[in-house]
Amino acid sequence: MGQEFRAKGAHIALSPVAGPLGRSAYAGRNWEGFAADPYLTGVAMEETITGHQDAGVQATAKHFIANEQETARNPVYSKNGTVTDTDVAAISANLDDRTMHELYLWPFANAVKAKAASFMCSYQRINGSYGCQNSASLNGLLKTELGFQGYVMSDWGAVHTGVASIEAGLDMNMPGGLGSYGSAFGVPSYFGGNVTLAVNNGTLDVTRVDDMIVRIMTPYYWLGQDKDYPTIDPSTPDLNTFSPISTWTREFNLTGESSRDVRGDHSKLIRKHGAAGTVLLKNNGALPLNSPRNIAIFGNDASEPSKQLNQNNYEFGTLLAGGGSGTGQVSSLVTPLQAIKERSAQNGTKLVQYFLNNTEIVESDLDDLWIGELPNVCIVMLKTWAEEAADRDHLDVDWDGNAVVENVASKCNNTIVVTHSSGINTLPWADHENVTAILAAHYPGEQSGYSLTDILYGDVNPSGHLPYTIAFNGSDYNAPPTTAINTTGYFDWQSWFDEKLEIDYRHFDAQNISVRYEFGFGLSYTTFNISDVKAEALETNITAHPEERKVMPGGNPALWESIYNVTISLTNSGKFAGAGVPQLYVGFPESTPAGTPPKQLRGFEKVYLEAGETSTVAFELMRRDLSYWDIISQQWVIPEGEFSLYLGFSSRDIVETHKVTVVSA
Repeated sequence: MGQEFRAKGAHIALSPVAGPLGRSAYAGRNWEGFAADPYLTGVAMEETITGHQDAGVQATAKHFIANEQETARNPVYSKNGTVTDTDVAAISANLDDRTMHELYLWPFANAVKAKAASFMCSYQRINGSYGCQNSASLNGLLKTELGFQGYVMSDWGAVHTGVASIEAGLDMNMPGGLGSYGSAFGVPSYFGGNVTLAVNNGTLDVTRVDDMIVRIMTPYYWLGQDKDYPTIDPSTPDLNTFSPISTWTREFNLTGESSRDVRGDHSKLIRKHGAAGTVLLKNNGALPLNSPRNIAIFGNDASEPSKQLNQNNYEFGTLLAGGGSGTGQVSSLVTPLQAIKERSAQNGTKLVQYFLNNTEIVESDLDDLWIGELPNVCIVMLKTWAEEAADRDHLDVDWDGNAVVENVASKCNNTIVVTHSSGINTLPWADHENVTAILAAHYPGEQSGYSLTDILYGDVNPSGHLPYTIAFNGSDYNAPPTTAINTTGYFDWQSWFDEKLEIDYRHFDAQNISVRYEFGFGLSYTTFNISDVKAEALETNITAHPEERKVMPGGNPALWESIYNVTISLTNSGKFAGAGVPQLYVGFPESTPAGTPPKQLRGFEKVYLEAGETSTVAFELMRRDLSYWDIISQQWVIPEGEFSLYLGFSSRDIVETHKVTVVSA
């Protein structure tokens, strides 16, 4: 991604996402992030930022912070007032100090440690104050506690004051206009000439303006963007549907090669990642496919969409990305139908028939639809849309997909279901005896079909694991978005994070709720065993409190030092080569304050092994991994007592437990 951004002349990538983290299963932008877990998201943030910036492109960690729903994220602008008048304030995300640190700030600390060039502050209010003029989060948490040295840019139109935002830590106002999404140009800006005016009248200290400039320009020179950087591809503005050229108030002279091909051989990597991100949820021996003579494909997700730009939902055509600013234009698309037809032809399949209208499938007697005898395998392709600026209404698949599965499975005793989804689906038909396999393929990108057939035919052994929990019912999830209020006060839209640390698997574990598929779950065509668990302290006389050191990017460097090493032997005990994903969860001592989740992810590795092969896998635990945020001392503290180290293949498939005492009483 970084290479392609650079080659197109883009200096800044508005990526990656740690907010939303995934507090709510219904949040509309969860698909843009990584996982409903701070540790996993933090690892992914650090790796993504490193990748972007190794290519010379500035990364932007967003949306800072507690941006966990789309509904009411912006104020309601007055229809009859000035361009800045509002009738209702945006929603306020209200959370306590410990929850802020242990959940929502955690992955952003990884982003700062990775030296992200910029952070994007979020639309909503945080404990009452707008995210882009919230001094506690921007100056306090980000720039002081975490030692962030880059610049803070606003989300588009998230600025509602001038000097107040600047003094609260905002460095860049995007896109600079007023009103909804900052799209009203040609009128005074909160920044612009008003910054000069504020300095001249003594309202704003010029040293703060100098700080803004240094923060903004330093990454430009640090990443070498001042030397031999590619020009902006002149064709890219035509793809900007948010700010089309017709709305521009300035003329930009874009030179250089237009519509330049920057793809290289990246399709191979996209195909690989699409397969790697596919999670095998169920397999009763149906997969991998073994040269079926007659394949029937059902569902409106199988074929070509009517157009390739995913800005809006559509009924017919495979889904490869969600909607909003996180979507993208693809230059080519391999559909599941195309790939299955190609692959089956190589395997001697005599007939591939397909039925793409969900309504027709639901309302028909399938004996009247398919040709000839009962198909050897029925592949049902389902999809679920999500987009920016809207939260999900339900956790079912879209377009009556549940009824599609039920009708197909009522006749076909070998029904394989594939979902292309924005995230969680409750899958009420998962236990149907004729549903023999389920693949959660998520949003795989332009090589979607090939990524799928690589898994279906066993060319790739599935190794994906769920980054969220699939419950039995939508009502089993806590922390739903605030979607309506019964009062009309200006500040009445409030979201209370009363669940504190209990989101996703932490909630289900703490409340002892049964689930359909737990966080971290994923099947393989082979099997793996864990043995020989060992835990060794890497330091002697480990103290409860970290040594006080000069803050560096990421905060106190002592928090990032490894203090324990856990090793296991991982064995591929099955008949096929494949990648195992052992996971380490930590249970904190009873001395930890109330509200601590029963277990928390603190390590994972993906290890490729041939059949019968064994490898030693190590998990290094940093001081931060074994600490909780103490609201009294305002420090990360390792609690006294016995830790439980849980080793397994998901949050509930724990196969080994080891006890250690890190700090003695």
